Amino acid sequence: MEELIYFHDHALVILTLITIIVFYGLISIITNTFTNRFLLESHHIETIWTVIPAIILIFLALPSLRLLYIMDELNDPHLTIKAIGHQWYWSYEYTDYQDLEFDSYMVPTQDLNPGQPRLLEVDNRLVAPTHSPVRVLTTSADVLHSWAIPALGLKMDAVPGRLNQLSFLTPRSGVFYGQCSEICGANHSFMPIVLESVPLNVFEDWASSLME
Repeated sequence: MEELIYFHDHALVILTLITIIVFYGLISIITNTFTNRFLLESHHIETIWTVIPAIILIFLALPSLRLLYIMDELNDPHLTIKAIGHQWYWSYEYTDYQDLEFDSYMVPTQDLNPGQPRLLEVDNRLVAPTHSPVRVLTTSADVLHSWAIPALGLKMDAVPGRLNQLSFLTPRSGVFYGQCSEICGANHSFMPIVLESVPLNVFEDWASSLME
């Protein structure tokens, strides 16, 4: 998500400069500032306004391709989690641990504790260690779902009979909320995702307690 924000700011600066130049050109035409016929009909001008946009596209394309590579490639993940979409809840399997799997259902409104967000809290949170690259494999048991956590820049479709992959690394502890982002049926908006990022020692204690 940090890289997405950096690319957004980079593209916004370029867009702002283009907007300023275009408005300056429009105002100059309206006020008849450009009246030199030899300048307006020059081949050099046509070459300039063809080459400059190509250079601008290069400055946008290179960071974009780099970002796509960063989001797609993951070498040596410390943890692999399989997220399975159901109508209408998520199941998680920690493939690096034996018999560590659970279902995650939305907490009904009447059962919420003070401070818990409505339609976003679940009974069993997905837990992952901080500062560790994590791979998430998504699939579905019935229809199309989409595993998404906007705060981390994560979104991947869960397709029946197919495994998709995404990766993330959380730089700090915290709780991150998301929802299924695919219209998967009547209760589509009632299958939230909650990721709790904790220090490695806390994660190991949590995993050990579930396997006992």
